[in-house]
Amino acid sequence: MTEQAVHVKWALVLAACLMWLPACRDRSVVPAATASSYLDYTGRTDLLGGGVRMIPIRTPKGTFRVWTKRVGNNPRVKVLLLHGGPAATHEYFEAFDSYFPAAGIEYYYYDQLGSAYSDQPDEPELWDLPRFVEEVEQVRQALGLDRDNLYLLGHSWGGMLAMEYALRYQQHLKGLIISNMMASIPAYNDYARRVLMPAMDQSALAEIQRLEATGKTEGPRYMELLMPHHYEQHVLRMPAAQWPDPVNRAFQHLNRAIYVPMQGPSELSATGKLINWDRTSDLGKIAVPTLVIGARYDTMDPAHLEMMAGKVRRGRYLLCPNGSHLAMYDDQKVYVDGVVQFVRDVDAGRF
Repeated sequence: MTEQAVHVKWALVLAACLMWLPACRDRSVVPAATASSYLDYTGRTDLLGGGVRMIPIRTPKGTFRVWTKRVGNNPRVKVLLLHGGPAATHEYFEAFDSYFPAAGIEYYYYDQLGSAYSDQPDEPELWDLPRFVEEVEQVRQALGLDRDNLYLLGHSWGGMLAMEYALRYQQHLKGLIISNMMASIPAYNDYARRVLMPAMDQSALAEIQRLEATGKTEGPRYMELLMPHHYEQHVLRMPAAQWPDPVNRAFQHLNRAIYVPMQGPSELSATGKLINWDRTSDLGKIAVPTLVIGARYDTMDPAHLEMMAGKVRRGRYLLCPNGSHLAMYDDQKVYVDGVVQFVRDVDAGRF
């Protein structure tokens, strides 16, 4: 073989190695050669329903069904989504459809009991945080998710639920994502009083508080005041007329028979049965890789969320500098890129 031929041969070998290097370096992305398998539902028990399953949940009041929907296939990366509220819906997570499939992430929509497509029993005793934790565990078992693949992403109330689940069942988790939820309701209420309320238009705040004090939070005037003075500033930072359809549907489908007893009628603070919930001192017990997501304009104190990432044993903090409570919409690229990178790092053993 001539010297020139040897050089050509090794150049081809080097080119082949460089071509395969990205796939080797980032194992969580579906390789191009197998991308078609991501949407191949062959042999899956949810094939007939396009990924939808109604899962039976045992409760002290009988057995009810909750709605779930799987998107994609990835044996190593399965994200179970816990929506906010309590008793909002999976719908506002639909923004992830624009990103997670391209990243090769298998993910599960899930309406908690009492929400949207799930059964909505008239059983007030069921709206209790420990029971919701056991519900999530039953969903995990039914979906066949485990510590080799399960990432739990909880947003707002779902973040509270995710923390509680991790403190009870973290042996089943590969990773935990706490999105826009403080570890303490008293601290959340204090932040609202010290920071958010003083920054509001004070005449609007006074009228909001009068409506709350007189029990008129269900009337149209309450929302007329809240939308420009609170929601458009701290929940989703865009004019309400431009809010995306998944967000509007989630708000329209909120089950207030659950939301009000647990959260309370006020939108400026929590006054329901969760008023004394505080897990700050227990964060050090969470040992699984954890991503905590905060946002500059959120109803949740971003400094508290950064503190949480430092207290869990293996934490990372993601700040969305332009985001609010629904940062997956008003700071979408930062939010989604951070989630995808966290999942990739954990999957590749880099975390």
